[in-house]
Amino acid sequence: MRWKIFNFFFVLVVFAISAQLHAEKFYPDDPVWEDQDRIPAPKPVQLDHSELYDFAINSFGDPGEGKNQPAKNVNTLGEVPDSAWFTNRIGRHEMSMEDLIRGSNAGSGPDLKQPWIVKKLKTIGMSAGFTARDSAGDIYFVKFDDIRHVQLSTSAEMVCTKFFYAFGYNVPENYIVRITRTQVVADPNAEIRDDNGKKRRLTEKDLDRYFRKAPRLPDGSYQVIASKLIPGEPVGSFKYYGVRSDDANDIIPHEDRRELRGLRVFSSWLQDFDRRFINSLDMYIRDGSYVKHYLLDFGSTLGAGAVPPINRRVGHEYKIEWGPIFKAYATLGLWDREWRHLKYPKSPSIGTIEAEHFKPELWKPGYPNPTFDRMQNTDAFWATRIILRFTDEVIRALVHTGDYVNSADEEYLRDTLIERRNRIIRYYLSQLNPLDEFKVADSSVIFQNLGLDQGLAPNATYNYQWFRFDNQNSKTESLGPEASVNTTRIPMPVDTSPYLMVRIRTINGSQPNWKKATDVYIRTAQSDVVGIDREN
Repeated sequence: MRWKIFNFFFVLVVFAISAQLHAEKFYPDDPVWEDQDRIPAPKPVQLDHSELYDFAINSFGDPGEGKNQPAKNVNTLGEVPDSAWFTNRIGRHEMSMEDLIRGSNAGSGPDLKQPWIVKKLKTIGMSAGFTARDSAGDIYFVKFDDIRHVQLSTSAEMVCTKFFYAFGYNVPENYIVRITRTQVVADPNAEIRDDNGKKRRLTEKDLDRYFRKAPRLPDGSYQVIASKLIPGEPVGSFKYYGVRSDDANDIIPHEDRRELRGLRVFSSWLQDFDRRFINSLDMYIRDGSYVKHYLLDFGSTLGAGAVPPINRRVGHEYKIEWGPIFKAYATLGLWDREWRHLKYPKSPSIGTIEAEHFKPELWKPGYPNPTFDRMQNTDAFWATRIILRFTDEVIRALVHTGDYVNSADEEYLRDTLIERRNRIIRYYLSQLNPLDEFKVADSSVIFQNLGLDQGLAPNATYNYQWFRFDNQNSKTESLGPEASVNTTRIPMPVDTSPYLMVRIRTINGSQPNWKKATDVYIRTAQSDVVGIDREN
C-alpha cells in the first residue's frame, strides 16, 4: 500500500511540474507505443474474490466509474500501447500463418515418453481435470470434455486461445493432447479428500473413476486440453473495474482500458460469454518485479461450456434480466424469447453458436461486465480494425487447430465465425467515420475508407477543412473554408506552422454516422501523422 501511495504522489508531482512547464497536446515522443507499467514494485498480496459477490455486484449494481468517459490508456493515435496487459500483434504487425497457428505456445506440449504423474485432482470449476507433471518435469493443468460432448470444450479452448493471442492478450500455453489411461499414474504422495472431507492418498482407482466420466474418441483415446503452468507467482485475479491498490503499476481504472472494453467485441465474435474475473490471472513476474495480467479458460467459447449443453440464453440475455422476466410474467407466458427457437447443429462437438440471428450490438455475456458496459464506438472501432485482419484463410487455419474428428463440425464453425465477423464489421464500421491508415505523402494526407473497402457503400465524398494547431494551448485557427474531394487524398495547404490539423467528414446518403468528424494532426517538421481524434 505504501508503494501505491508513493507511486500516486510521485505521478501527481511530476504531472504538476509538467503542467507548469508544458501544456502541449503532443510531445516529441508521440505517439507512444509502450506503457511504463512494468516498473519494479513489491509483490502484491494474493487476492481471493467471491464468485457470488462478483455476480451480485455486477447484476444488481454498477461498480465502475462514470459511463461517458473515453478510454484513458490510448496513445495520441487512439491505439493501445504494449503493456503488462496487452501486446500489439495482428492488429499492428504482420503475422505469418505459422506464427498464428503456434500462438502462445513456445514448445511442443507435454512430453509423453513416460506417464504423466497426477499431483492433484481439479476441485474448482465445473469441468473434470487434474494437475500433472510430465516426464520433462513441466507442470500442466489438464481438463476433459463432458462425457456427452466429446471435443466440445477442449477443441473450443484450443481454437480460441489462438484467437485471443493474435488479438494481443496474454494467454497460457494450451495444447490438445490425445492420451490413454495407461499414460497417467497417481503420485504416491498426492492426497484427496473423500466424501466425508477426510484426507487420504490418491489411488489409481480414483483415476479410473475420473476417466470413466470422460468421453472417448473413435480410436479409444481421450482428448484433453493441457495448459502449461504460467511463469511467475499467482497473486489472484483482476476485476473488470477499479484498480489493485497493492499494485503500484495499476493506475488506470480497468473499466477505462480500451483493450478491456474492446474485449466485448472479441467475446461477442467467439461467443465467449464467461469473460469474468475468475477467468483471469495476475502473475507476479520475479525477473521484472511487476504484475502481468492474463486471460484464462477459453473452454466456454464457441457455444461450449464445462457442463453442456450451454443454455440457449447465452449471448442474448443475462442470467437475471428484469425486462424479459416482467414481459413473460405480464403476458402469462404468452410472450416468448426468439432465442428459445434458434436452430443449432446436433453434433456433440458443436455448442450454441450460430450466425443468422447474431447482432453484435445486442450480444451479452453471462452477467453484466462494467468494462463491456462502458465500451464506446471508438473502442469498438479499435477492436473491429483488428478483426478485419482475420481473413477467411486465417479463420480456417485457426479453427483447424481444434483438430475436429468430424470435418463437418470444423466447416460449420469456420463458416459461422466468418459470417459473425462480417456482421461485426458491417455494424461497427457504420457507427462512426471509418477512415484509417492516415499518412502524409506528396503534399497530401492519404487514407483508407474501411467502410468502402468492406462494401458498406459504393462511393463517398470527403468534406475537409484545414487548421493551424497551437500545440501549446490546444487551440485551432482556420486556414480557409471547408472543401471537398471524391478521392481518399486531401491536398495539404502551404503553411509553415509546426502543427496542422485537418477535419474530415465522410458524406454518403446511406451512412449518416460517417459525417462524424475525424481530426487528423500533422507534425510538419517530420511530415507525419501524430494524432487522431474521432467523434464518438
